[in-house]
Amino acid sequence: MPTSPRLYCSAMALVAAFAPLMGRAADRPDPKLRSVTLPDEIHWRKGANADTAVIQGDPAKAGIYIQLIRWHPGAGTRPHYHPDDRYIWVLSGTWWVGSGPKYDPTASYPVSAGTFIVDHANEIHWDFAKDEDCLVYIVGMGPTKTVQAETK
Repeated sequence: MPTSPRLYCSAMALVAAFAPLMGRAADRPDPKLRSVTLPDEIHWRKGANADTAVIQGDPAKAGIYIQLIRWHPGAGTRPHYHPDDRYIWVLSGTWWVGSGPKYDPTASYPVSAGTFIVDHANEIHWDFAKDEDCLVYIVGMGPTKTVQAETK
């Protein structure tokens, strides 16, 4: 069936008008409406045992805080507690957790990526990365602190 030159020209005009929009991402959302932090915009603080990034709030101040901790192999914490509940999601690797005032890695429990954990306020616990990096996402209400509680 022959195509009308007029219809053909109209179709080509529409394609030309919308071509710049096809395959183009929208502009970044208005920060008053939605905050977006891309991976390369996360400010990591490098450490010998772990790298940390506070991505929302401030753990030392009142209100919600969200932080990322990337534990390096063999690194972790000794028995301690926090005055607030902490909600933790293991994002990658295996995190080894234990509880009580005596640090004993042989009594630790492995939690893999995708696991959700609640560290309850004032309960003594400890944790570490064994043989691979482990990235955890922690949410809590500040102000918070870490209180050492190891029995030797």
